[in-house]
Amino acid sequence: MGVRPGQLANRDAERRVLVDLLEAVRGGESRSLVVHGDSGVGKTALLEYLVGEARDCQVVRSAGVQSEMELAFAGLHQLCAPVLDHLELVPEPQRDALKTTFGITQGAVPDRFLLGLAVLSLLSEAADKRPLVCLIDDAQWLDGASSQVLGFVARRLGAESLGLVFAARIPNQELAGLPGLLVQGLAEDAARKLLDSVLSAPLDAQVRDRIIIETGGNPLALLELPRGLTAGELAGGFGLPGAVALSQSIEESFRRRVEALPLDTQRLLLVAAAEPVGDLGLLWRAAERLGIDAAAAKPTHQADLVEFSNGVRFHHPLVRSAVYRSASAEERQNVHRALADATDEALDPDRRAWHRAQSSAVPDENVAAELESSAGRARARGGMAAAAAFLERATRLTPDPTQRAIRAITAAEAKVGAGALRDAMDLLAIALAGPLNELQRARVDLMQARLAFVMSRGNDAPLLLVKAAKRLETTDPNLARATYRDAMIAALFAGRLASPGADVPAVAEAAGQAGGGTDLGNEADLLIAGLAASFNHGYISGLEILRRAVVSFGDGMSPDEELRWLPLAYVATMHIRSEERWLALSERWARLSRELGALSELPLALSARAQVLVMAGDLAAATALVDEIQVAVEATEIQFPPYGALCVASFSGHEAEASRLIEATLNHASLRGQGLAISAAEWARAVLNNGFSRYEDALRAALRATEDRWGVGFANWALVELIEAAARTGNRDTAAETYERLTEVTDQRSDWAAGVHARAHALLIDGNEAERLYLESIERLGRTPLRTELARAHLVYGEWLRRQRRRTDARSELRVAHDMLVEIGMEAFAERARRELLATGETARKRDVGSTTVLTPQEAQVARMAGEGLSNPEIGARLFISARTVQYHLSKVFAKLDITSRGQLHRVLH
Repeated sequence: MGVRPGQLANRDAERRVLVDLLEAVRGGESRSLVVHGDSGVGKTALLEYLVGEARDCQVVRSAGVQSEMELAFAGLHQLCAPVLDHLELVPEPQRDALKTTFGITQGAVPDRFLLGLAVLSLLSEAADKRPLVCLIDDAQWLDGASSQVLGFVARRLGAESLGLVFAARIPNQELAGLPGLLVQGLAEDAARKLLDSVLSAPLDAQVRDRIIIETGGNPLALLELPRGLTAGELAGGFGLPGAVALSQSIEESFRRRVEALPLDTQRLLLVAAAEPVGDLGLLWRAAERLGIDAAAAKPTHQADLVEFSNGVRFHHPLVRSAVYRSASAEERQNVHRALADATDEALDPDRRAWHRAQSSAVPDENVAAELESSAGRARARGGMAAAAAFLERATRLTPDPTQRAIRAITAAEAKVGAGALRDAMDLLAIALAGPLNELQRARVDLMQARLAFVMSRGNDAPLLLVKAAKRLETTDPNLARATYRDAMIAALFAGRLASPGADVPAVAEAAGQAGGGTDLGNEADLLIAGLAASFNHGYISGLEILRRAVVSFGDGMSPDEELRWLPLAYVATMHIRSEERWLALSERWARLSRELGALSELPLALSARAQVLVMAGDLAAATALVDEIQVAVEATEIQFPPYGALCVASFSGHEAEASRLIEATLNHASLRGQGLAISAAEWARAVLNNGFSRYEDALRAALRATEDRWGVGFANWALVELIEAAARTGNRDTAAETYERLTEVTDQRSDWAAGVHARAHALLIDGNEAERLYLESIERLGRTPLRTELARAHLVYGEWLRRQRRRTDARSELRVAHDMLVEIGMEAFAERARRELLATGETARKRDVGSTTVLTPQEAQVARMAGEGLSNPEIGARLFISARTVQYHLSKVFAKLDITSRGQLHRVLH
């Protein structure tokens, strides 16, 4: 359909925006735009104008259809189908994700963010030779999966020569925040001219003004409302919309025109309205089953409602809506039944099942079973929202109460996966009303726990997960073990904010009682058993079990299973301070998250890796990861505490940034129900203040961090900060009590644990024993890759030597500490060492932080990764941008740094 006369009257400003977008795309940039406004205001006409102006570009189109909203990726497939010949140019595993989603091959369900990146790569490749403009009309009716992916793509555009233009009545959540163009009604003069152009007789001026006011200058309303009204009605103003909403008024106008058509034509229009694909062959096969012949199409051309040419296309979505809504329930059911019978079961089983469901007025097991099969196919493609819709409808069409309860549970699980939490609660109520066995009731408990974790910030989730796990012990031991794992992780995250009976000791006790011993042969069982023993019976009790669990963790596990257990394995390595396994598992966690495309898991995995790199003294690499985490958080919109950034900022001594992160984390910790975040923020504050020698402030922060006696990681690390701050402020009793706590969670066979323990002990005593402990700390930490801890051991030993008036020895240690701290980038601690050196009579140059880089933050990220040897697609995958945008940034980097090859990057950047 072209631009209809009058619909672009008085639209100079809107056309300028569209032309500017095209010029940017032609110039190698990318743009997204959401054209929004009331129904009939001219959004589609503006898209048609854009098509006409984009003759030198490729144009691909898609449109949301209300009746297709539950079919996964229907809109996305429509948009991408014309460019799928570029699919082989898309990097793995993005290509595999697209093939699975579009049903080309079978494979693992793709992560939604990986799929978004894959679509960005596909469209970027398609735009390589010729600019590409993608138009998505009626975006408010896109299926949820397509809307989510395209919203992701629109936010990650860079330099692909790609335009993404949506038209929507009201931008949905996925499009919120994108550049917008609000299309409003015509100005009074333009509206009057448009109305006059369709009137067949003169109109009273007051009536005309009333029409213009009530329509708000809406072009479609001005064109359509006068149709079907008599001269008398127009003259007196009768029949015009009053308090009725504008879209309803326009729809009513279309309904009147439809009702004026012959009966068979009305029935043919109803078939077209119920069949969203626009397949003429399917339309006529269904019409034939209803006894409608080809002559019924002729009056539609004269009525200017729909086109039957290269497919079926309504002139406006409200025509489709008017036709469908004006039909009776029985008429709609008959049409859907005919469409189901006319749909090829082998080629399109899902639409056939959906039509059958719409044709069923009473429960029908056969239809419910077909919907269940469709749900399985949708889930395999990553269409969780579609799977949930199929299963919900299947539940309501299931006649047998037992089977209905089972399907309700499965549907609720799918709804949780799709984020439709209220719907999931309704389905669980249906499930609980039916007869359930022990396994099914456990699944309900599990769903309720997951809902609690998401909806009430997780404080009660550990207790509910334990309840579900107990039910599962006899019916599904594997699922019970996984549920105890989730309960343990939830309890650790909740920390001090856990509800009564849902804290770490309570969860550990329940998990330990269910463990069945420690001779089980796999690492998963040992992880749970070891942590349960450690929390139930003391730190030492779980040590040997946890060592066995982490030493060969991952052996014999599938990558998916390993990824699910890695968070708990990582916790275990911190708990026993197994530095080698800690480093190895953190690297494996980050790598596996990337390789499997588990982008929703990536922020936590990268944060863990950043913490490890900080302790290893590689603040530059940790900073790069923090930048990558921020990109992932922005791209996925996952709310996540900035654990990695806190660690980097506090150890770097960047006070303003650290303080901002600390306050933001504390402000949100209670809302998220994450006591772990409180411990992390206060530990970071203690580190920061110890670096600046503000020991009173460090003491207060460390005391708050260590309030969580069951915390693993931050709370235990804060014990060391507390001892140092207490010793420096003369709080000997606090220091001694904290040292006792530290001893309780120290494995002397671990060089990391023993080295930190010896350093803390040395701070509390004096004389030869103190020196022996300082030297032991340096020796033990020197065997580890943890350069941060080693540098601090040299620093406190040098400070002790200076107080012992052994200036020469002190200079030697402080010089080593200063050089290490400067090299690592721990600016506050390095300044502390410099001041101590000055006190010994030796000068030390302040660290030269250099000038501000000429690179933008994203250019710096790209440059660092390219310098590490990553390819453009690999960099793009990490930064959620296309490979072409990576190349664009690299060209800017080369120009700014005056280099000509990637091989020069490492040298120049360092």
